[in-house]
Amino acid sequence: MSLILDKITRTVDGLDWIKAASLVLEPGSFNVLLGRTLAGKTSLMRLIAGLDKPTSGNISFNGRDVTGIPVRERNISMVYQQFINYPNLTVYENIASPLQLEKLPKAQIDERVMQTAKMLHIEDFLKRYPLELSGGQQQRTAMARALVKDADIILFDEPLVNLDYKLREELRQEMRELFASRNTIAVYATTEPNEALALGGNVVLMHEGEIIQSGQTPVVYHNPASVTCAELFGEPPINLITGQISADNVSFSEHVHFALNDDLRDLPPDHYVFGIRPNHLTLVPNNDDDLELAVDVELAEISGSETFLHVSNRELSMVLHLPGVHEYAVDSRINIYVPTHKLYVFSKERQLIQAARSGWEQ
Repeated sequence: MSLILDKITRTVDGLDWIKAASLVLEPGSFNVLLGRTLAGKTSLMRLIAGLDKPTSGNISFNGRDVTGIPVRERNISMVYQQFINYPNLTVYENIASPLQLEKLPKAQIDERVMQTAKMLHIEDFLKRYPLELSGGQQQRTAMARALVKDADIILFDEPLVNLDYKLREELRQEMRELFASRNTIAVYATTEPNEALALGGNVVLMHEGEIIQSGQTPVVYHNPASVTCAELFGEPPINLITGQISADNVSFSEHVHFALNDDLRDLPPDHYVFGIRPNHLTLVPNNDDDLELAVDVELAEISGSETFLHVSNRELSMVLHLPGVHEYAVDSRINIYVPTHKLYVFSKERQLIQAARSGWEQ
């Protein structure tokens, strides 16, 4: 029951919305499409669903070419970011509607509706109408309608974006549990790297209509194939520093340099792009190889129980992702610490040469 996209393109008014996208999705897999707005996530899902036809390339499912088969002839469900329910139908009737179209026996419909409603904790609201529900309950109803028909493929187009933080966290956890025991292919689109990490499974990085990397979520996160992949899969994005490796040291500028450590010693002398994730930078030294930098605070951006600290000096500009609340006045002079064993190394062409060491955590 694998879904295979083979060099799919979608051209609209001379513009390539999707560029030679190839992908294999296995039954029972949870797959997150991660990309910025207009990266092509929705366009790719519409091609998978059969709502649009590719300009070139082929789509096959379970060994059958389904490229030109319309959506009504595919066993696919889709959940959108808007709360799309039938307002004149009760929650029960909304969930049951795809089963009624299949003309299943009423007893079977009742059983499956109740089972699905319980999974999503809306069994107490089956007699209510959508407008009598909270936003989270309305989205659970839409998700239940997609799940109840036991589709081969379920597509989620940023389904949690309009919900508050607490509801999003609850539904993410429930979605992981829901699909752990199902044989359905789930495809979930998001612009948020942290959501992709929280959902787990597989991730597909999209940029300007292209699939630029895919694989198991933790593997892709720790081994971004390029600078673009690293920037895309991180919030805040990875800090980038141009520098040079010589025979015995690494220099980021005339005044910022450090001795080669074991992680960098095997790289030939050359110019490189170095990356360090914001959550690996600290305000106190933690490791023997930490590089101390004097910087000025540009902004302390407090978000709940964490702080994004924007700093710079004459040579560098960086962002720290710190747990807790840290208040600093603009232009305050502080020291930060860079664990050099946590540096990613990219070529001048911005392709990954060496990932940060994952075994020695802060």
